[in-house]
Amino acid sequence: MNLVRKKLAIFASGRGSNAEALHDAIKAGTINGDIVVVVTDHADAGVIERAERWNVPVIVIERKGFESKDAFEQAMIDAIAPYSPDGIVLAGYMRLLGPTFITPYENRILNIHPALLPSFSGLHAQGQAVVAGVKVSGCTVHFVDTGMDSGPIIMQNTVPVYADDTEDTLAERLLPIEHVTYKEALALFCDDKLEIKDHIVHIKG
Repeated sequence: MNLVRKKLAIFASGRGSNAEALHDAIKAGTINGDIVVVVTDHADAGVIERAERWNVPVIVIERKGFESKDAFEQAMIDAIAPYSPDGIVLAGYMRLLGPTFITPYENRILNIHPALLPSFSGLHAQGQAVVAGVKVSGCTVHFVDTGMDSGPIIMQNTVPVYADDTEDTLAERLLPIEHVTYKEALALFCDDKLEIKDHIVHIKG
């Protein structure tokens, strides 16, 4: 049975390198989905140029235009509603989402974090790993809940951490691993192969 292709909304705040990797995988046929809209909270984000190149509509919604976080998140929900996304893919989206946005899309929002959660959540995860002196770090793709990087873990991959690493060198080594991991996890999501039981993600089949 052929699955219906998932409609995906990409949320990004920066240059969009993870979004580009996912787009390329979709075009290569390894992800059973389509990017139907890109949302950014920065009018000068690099991901805008990428989306225009893909002929994908872009929505810019900046937090400063709203009196409250709830109003900001409701505006995002209203803006993407016409596209009826099956999944929300956070690709370097640097805002912590709250219940107003998460509840309507529960277990349908994916995020990638540049550390092996639950260690080193929040900002500057690579820097946290370097300061802690860990010998292995990596990335985590997870479902988003209302906590800080605390949702059910879908997939993780690792990279070594060297004694002379900096936050930047570790981030550079990790980025291609992030791309591979996110593509694999999103492919499973689009194939309806992910199931959550007691906060643990199981891969069906």
